[in-house]
Amino acid sequence: MAEGANTTQAAYAAAGVDIAAGERAVDLMKRHVARTRRPELVTDASGFAGLFRLDTAKYRAPVLATSTDGVGTKVLLAQRMDVHDTIGIDLVGMVVDDLVVSGAEPLFMTDYIACGAVVPERIAEIVGGIAEGCAQAGCALIGGETAEHPGAMRPDEYDLAGAGTGIVEADRILGPDRVREGDAVIAIASSGLHSNGYSLVRRVVDQAGLEFDTRVPELGADLGEVLLTPTRVYAKDCLALADEVEVHAFAHITGGGLAANLARSLPEGTGAVLDRRTWTPAPVFGFLAGRGGLSRADMEATFNMGVGMAAITAADSADRALALLAQRGLDAWVAGTVTAGAEGVRLDGEHP
Repeated sequence: MAEGANTTQAAYAAAGVDIAAGERAVDLMKRHVARTRRPELVTDASGFAGLFRLDTAKYRAPVLATSTDGVGTKVLLAQRMDVHDTIGIDLVGMVVDDLVVSGAEPLFMTDYIACGAVVPERIAEIVGGIAEGCAQAGCALIGGETAEHPGAMRPDEYDLAGAGTGIVEADRILGPDRVREGDAVIAIASSGLHSNGYSLVRRVVDQAGLEFDTRVPELGADLGEVLLTPTRVYAKDCLALADEVEVHAFAHITGGGLAANLARSLPEGTGAVLDRRTWTPAPVFGFLAGRGGLSRADMEATFNMGVGMAAITAADSADRALALLAQRGLDAWVAGTVTAGAEGVRLDGEHP
C-alpha cells in the first residue's frame, strides 16, 4: 500500500503537483495558526472542516454575518518584490472590516491559496500574514486550503481569498436605518492604499519607468515598501467604539473610494457633505496623482484618499468617539455631516 501511494505521488509530482511540499507547508504554518486560537474552537481530528462552538447562552438573538474577499492585484506587487508576509494582513482586513460594518464581531476565517507550485516557506509566510491579521482582528483562523495549479499558473504565481463569519445581536445591527440628519461623519485614517486600486498603481509605476526599489524622497522610503504597506485592520477598534458611543453605521472605504462607500451606509432621502480641508492625504496619493497625471475625480473614485473607515455617530457623541479612537492610537476627525434632501455624498473644499 505504501509503495503504491509513493508511486502515485511520484506520478503526480511529475505532473507538477508536489504532495510532500504541501504537507511540509502545512507543518510550517501550524505555529502561525496557533496564534489565532479562540476558546470556542473544537478540534476536528480529520482536518476536513473547522469547528466552532457557538455559546448560545451569551446571546439573546444572535445573527450571523459572513463576508468573502481577496486582495486584488496587490498580490502581483508582493510577488514582484518577493515579500509574502504582509499580503495576508490585507486579506483579513478586506474581510473582517466588511463584517464589522454591520456591528458583527469577527469569529473566524478560512483562507484559500492557489499557486503554480507549493514552496512551503512561501506558503508559510503568506499564512503567517493571515494569522497576524486574524490576531489583530481577534478572530480565529479556523481552516484553509492550498491548491497547486501547475500549467494554469507559473511556479512563482499565487492568489489568495478568504471568507469570514461574525456575530451580532439582532437589535444591535448597525446600518442605514439608524442614520439620521445631523449625524457626524467621523473619518478614520488609512495606513495607505490598503488593497484597492493596484491595477492603476501598476500602470502608473510602469508608465513612469519606476522600479519598486527606487528610493522616493517625498515618500521617505522605497516605492515598493510604501505600496506594500498592509491594510489597517479596524475590527477591534470599531467594536470598541460601538460599545462605548452611539454609533449608527460604519462604512469600509474600499474600491470606489470614500463617496461611493459612504453612500451605501446612508438611508434614502439623506446625503452627506464632507470637507476635504479637514485632512491631508498621505504623500503616496499625491505621488501617484502627479506621476500618473490623474485627475482628482480619478483619484477619489479609485483610492481611499487617506480614509480607511468612516463611522457615523450621533452628533453629540462625536467628541467622545474621537477621544476613544485617539486612546486606541488611531488618527480620526469629523469630516462632515449627514444631510437631508439631496442624496449622495458631496466633497467640498481642497485638501491642505
